[in-house]
Amino acid sequence: MASRPVTLFTGQWADLPLEQLAGSAKKMGYDGLELACWGDHLDVFKAAKDKTYCRRQRALLKKNRLELFAISNHLAGQLVCDPNDDSRSDAFAPQKCHGDPEAKREWAIESMKNAARAAKNLGVKVVNGFTGSPIWHLLYSFPPVSQDMIEDGYQRFADLWNPILDEFDKQGVVFGLEVHPTEIAYDIHTTRHALEAIGHRRAFGINFDPSHLHWQFVDPAQFLDTFCERIYHVHMKDAIRTLDGSTSILGSHLGFGDHRRGWDFRSIGRGGVNFEEIIRALNRIGYHGPLSVEWEDSGMDRIRGATESCAFVRNIDFETSRIAFDAAFEKKKTKKKAAKKKRK
Repeated sequence: MASRPVTLFTGQWADLPLEQLAGSAKKMGYDGLELACWGDHLDVFKAAKDKTYCRRQRALLKKNRLELFAISNHLAGQLVCDPNDDSRSDAFAPQKCHGDPEAKREWAIESMKNAARAAKNLGVKVVNGFTGSPIWHLLYSFPPVSQDMIEDGYQRFADLWNPILDEFDKQGVVFGLEVHPTEIAYDIHTTRHALEAIGHRRAFGINFDPSHLHWQFVDPAQFLDTFCERIYHVHMKDAIRTLDGSTSILGSHLGFGDHRRGWDFRSIGRGGVNFEEIIRALNRIGYHGPLSVEWEDSGMDRIRGATESCAFVRNIDFETSRIAFDAAFEKKKTKKKAAKKKRK
């Protein structure tokens, strides 16, 4: 197995024109980009219909000797199942949809279908993103939440996403959910539940991101082993737990970057994620796709951080062994037996 390509997810860099970012990413050492479907990086409504536009975006990457393995439409995906009933989600949708929960949802569903069409036109097989959740706000069961309410939420997810996944099937593309709080799946049990809700259809898989699991005290390597056949793409992202007796794992309504938080994201290799075990698990399950750096660290310069993250990922990645470590001893033993037999 050759080394996995190391790519950069452009979501946190959407303030930069793609042409500028592509040049910087190559200088930072990356093999490719995972294009976010916002900023000027990728317009899925345009890419779904205009193959010339798709060729231009790919040519821009090729000019900088960068590859494209996946695109990501997280913001639109969030609005598919989110209640969409406050101003937070307005920023993810066109202005004409602001303040109208169902208008945001309709736009998001079409955006996700177009993401599948765009991926096909770009020649990639994976679209990553979020699903949103109609039941995340019911996480703490008080006032009491019945199991029927939870099951209704999973059914709502299935009803909204199955038509989207039909389009993914039609285009020969798969969707990778970034398992994450505020989504329909955020740990091992809820991921199982989500897969059951949509009948385990192959178009729906996982964009594995260990950072969101780590701060919830979920073992990322165990997650990989559990869903080994559903890992369609991998994000490399780090987080740290900083619980000190005064804060909670719920974040305390303190913004990212506030040192008082009970957890936060960190530049790769500077947090608490055990990437050694993740690489071993990826080798076990036979994942050969890209390792895509999603860089977030409010306390660090992003060029410095993304540059060292690329080097860290390249250094931590390794091939699995093709032989047992003691195979050489067995060979020597066999040769000795053969020689002894020959002398006789």
